[in-house]
Amino acid sequence: MKFENFIKKLSAAAASIVVFLLAAGMYLSFKGFVLNEDGSITLVKKANAAEQPVGDIDSIGKKLPQNLIIPYGKVLGTEKAPVALYEYSSFGCFHCANFHLNILPKIKKEFVDTGKVKVIFIDFPLEQKSLQASLASHCFRGKKYFDYLKILFEKQHEWGTSSQTVPLLKKYAEQLGVSGEEIENCLNDKKQLQEIMDNRQYAIKHLEISGTPSFVVSSLKDRRIIYGAPNFETMKAVLEKNIPAK
Repeated sequence: MKFENFIKKLSAAAASIVVFLLAAGMYLSFKGFVLNEDGSITLVKKANAAEQPVGDIDSIGKKLPQNLIIPYGKVLGTEKAPVALYEYSSFGCFHCANFHLNILPKIKKEFVDTGKVKVIFIDFPLEQKSLQASLASHCFRGKKYFDYLKILFEKQHEWGTSSQTVPLLKKYAEQLGVSGEEIENCLNDKKQLQEIMDNRQYAIKHLEISGTPSFVVSSLKDRRIIYGAPNFETMKAVLEKNIPAK
């Protein structure tokens, strides 16, 4: 009888644990996190990636205070450009890859190369492999940084699904003249790691970013955040509205 009571209590305890884990999982899922098998928690909630139709530009995104500080990142274009397009991106994010490979080239041609817009890339890794890619990317400076970004997004499926992610990150870097040893040093750069995570936490707290890509368009006229991946026409309309008249 005592043994049966023990089994009943054990079963009740196990059931309570299951209910707790289910409730915790639902709560975390609602908040944009996932509870992993090893007990760790990962932010995985995707931003709304639906294309947004061009309409009332003021209704796109969310207006931000002009005095809100936005951490800086790697810059594509001239520093003097009147409009800044901040991109919060994760290297393992499919929609981020689509933006970089299919939309950014059009923005670059029409706005960046003409000195109207600068694009500022800010790391927002969603999982461990994307964090490793972010750390590796900081081995590069200037144009080579964005060349490496292009490779990472082009090869996203390869390194993202491989058990040999680090060797692949080194292989891509060697194509641009950076040695595997240098990449290893960047992967172990605690200061850079802290900066990436600080910027990520700041974006979660102050910009309410929970997924990638997310964009901040900033000018003297306006400052607003766009959650998700707008199509080129929508982004073009937002950028054009912020460019000062000659």
